[in-house]
Amino acid sequence: MSKEVFDFSAGIKKKLAIAFISGVVLLLVGSLLSSSGGHGEEHAEGDHAELAEAGDHGTDHETEGDHGEPAGHDTDDAHGAEAGDHEGGDHEKGWFDRVVIDLWVNNVYFTGLALIGLFFFAIQYAAQAGWSTYILRIPLSMASWILPAGVLMFLTFMIFNHDIFHWTHSDLYEVGGAHYDELIAGKASFFYLPLEGGSFPVFFVARMVIFFGAWVLLFRRLRTLSNLEDELGGTTYWYKMRRASVAFLLIFAVSSSVSAWDWIMSIDTHWFSTMFGWYVFASWFVAGLALITLMTVLLKEAGYLSQVTSNHLHDLGKFVFAFSIFWTYIWFSQFLLIYYANIPEESVYFVERFLSDKYAPVFFVNLIMNFFFPFLVLITRDAKRLNVFLKIACIVIILGHWIDFYLMVTPGTLGESGAFGLTEIGTYLIFGSAFLFVVLKALSSAALVPKNHPMLEEAKHHHI
Repeated sequence: MSKEVFDFSAGIKKKLAIAFISGVVLLLVGSLLSSSGGHGEEHAEGDHAELAEAGDHGTDHETEGDHGEPAGHDTDDAHGAEAGDHEGGDHEKGWFDRVVIDLWVNNVYFTGLALIGLFFFAIQYAAQAGWSTYILRIPLSMASWILPAGVLMFLTFMIFNHDIFHWTHSDLYEVGGAHYDELIAGKASFFYLPLEGGSFPVFFVARMVIFFGAWVLLFRRLRTLSNLEDELGGTTYWYKMRRASVAFLLIFAVSSSVSAWDWIMSIDTHWFSTMFGWYVFASWFVAGLALITLMTVLLKEAGYLSQVTSNHLHDLGKFVFAFSIFWTYIWFSQFLLIYYANIPEESVYFVERFLSDKYAPVFFVNLIMNFFFPFLVLITRDAKRLNVFLKIACIVIILGHWIDFYLMVTPGTLGESGAFGLTEIGTYLIFGSAFLFVVLKALSSAALVPKNHPMLEEAKHHHI
């Protein structure tokens, strides 16, 4: 077949540049408004409301309330400090804290999109799938963001770790100190091994470096083999890619869950969920599938991928539909087990989101955008085969799962000082435009369709 190459034109680059500059402007305007708009007073009121709410919740659990005190589970003192201020209210969360948290939310979210690109690519080879041959270069190009994501993640943590993670404060580990926290001190080895708690988090940083290192190495291996297959043909490189894909899937199975614990769940250090790794993976996966589908549709509408048919789009639509329901299943299972068990140190995670004036609207928007909307839009067979329905559903899902990650991170870091406004939109545009620039540049560097893939004929006759 003829070589089809994506043209990363000056027009596309201009649009991405406009989006990036717009993001910077919105971020600056949002920061100025936050710093000069009486944010300190709003924060003080937020702290009072949060502590009052936590106290009310603790009252509702009179029997269980005493259970948490010996281990530092007192809702006011322990979790209130964790989700709010380190010094119990002296340090106000302002515009700078919002920007830092927005950086972390976007780091985690776009890292997940890149990883899901590589995960989708690898699973096609491990499963010997043929239907997806025409679109394989799209998820592979998404994985090009992994290296920039690793650099950004490392720098953000090294510079702003105290603003993001409560457990990084050294006085939490000083026995007998005013801020000593027995529960967090008991988890010190998970973050600091082989050093003592409160020093440098060697184990945490080592995991981050090892995970990103493994992901980048395997991505480069798969990309190199894919390009060699284009040049030399044959089945040798297909078998090599299959072995490399299996290696990535084994590493990803562990690293995706552990990174979810590290980068998100440890923000609420007193709280944990055994389903959290699955939950983060589900959110990443649906968003990644939606992006793959959206890029496929847009490329086809632009005149590329001429051999991609409604049958291929139907399969992508089924994946998006099915894993939106899977995400909802994980979400509901986690919510049901924790909230209705009514144990204060566990249910406080949902109390902060579900019963907060700040986050309750976002809580319900999250469910509407990530379950009800895609479920109703994509439920029919025809909807999964029509570009307009796929584009609408995928755009909503991509935005909706960013909101999901916002809701995972912000309440535990900013508490009632959190908000959704220009700074959040600005950082999303900055990261989104940078991500797309890297992805589209990678997509334009090789043939859009792997021309010597051994399953091209199967993909051509794919029918459902």
